[in-house]
Amino acid sequence: MISARAIRNIIGIIGNVISFGLFLSPVPTFIRIIKKKDVEEFQFYPYILTVQNCMFWVFYGLPIVKADSILVVTINSVGLVLELIYLAIFCFYDKHSRGRRRVFMGLCAELVFTAIVVVITLCAFHTLNNRTLFAGIFAVAFNIIMYGSPLLIMRKVIKTKSVEYMPLFLSVASFTNGCIWTAYSCIYIFDPIMLTSNGLGSLFGLAQLILYARYYKSTPQSTNVDVEKASEIQLSGSNAAVRI
Repeated sequence: MISARAIRNIIGIIGNVISFGLFLSPVPTFIRIIKKKDVEEFQFYPYILTVQNCMFWVFYGLPIVKADSILVVTINSVGLVLELIYLAIFCFYDKHSRGRRRVFMGLCAELVFTAIVVVITLCAFHTLNNRTLFAGIFAVAFNIIMYGSPLLIMRKVIKTKSVEYMPLFLSVASFTNGCIWTAYSCIYIFDPIMLTSNGLGSLFGLAQLILYARYYKSTPQSTNVDVEKASEIQLSGSNAAVRI
């Protein structure tokens, strides 16, 4: 009989795969940027926020903070590297020094903020339970901040009665990702921090699917160019929508 720990690890591996797919969702945007050698109207803010989010979750999953959460570390480490690559591409093709300067200042501020949280966590709290709670508050807080992305998209869907800017596959992936990591947080080792974060992610994903079903028939037919552009706009901000 498979143990609860083994089931948890299997679910975590599946979650890693799905989350990796979500981390890759901005790739079409950056392929477009590279081809055009211009960042156009795309913004770097979602990627800056995701860098901070990944740093907190990597720290949260370390054995010195949360026991037996290495799968949280692995996927967020991968996500952190990918987001930094996206930002590097953005800076390389940004024609305005102001944008590059803001990216640099944003990353420096995040490093300082993360370092402060790490020092306080390790020096002021001497048990794993207290460290988990303190570090987890910041991880959940940034997840909640990043939920602003799907809220804006959902508002647009309701206003236009069109799901043109909310691709179905991304909504399904977001909902599945939230459900997988919610299950992970409840098996073998109960983790209220991850449960809170991913429970909210599941609800937002479900809301997107309900909206898609409600407004799919009222969505006007678009040209292939329009569909591609809509997907890129959504994908460019999707990494700010769902994170473990």
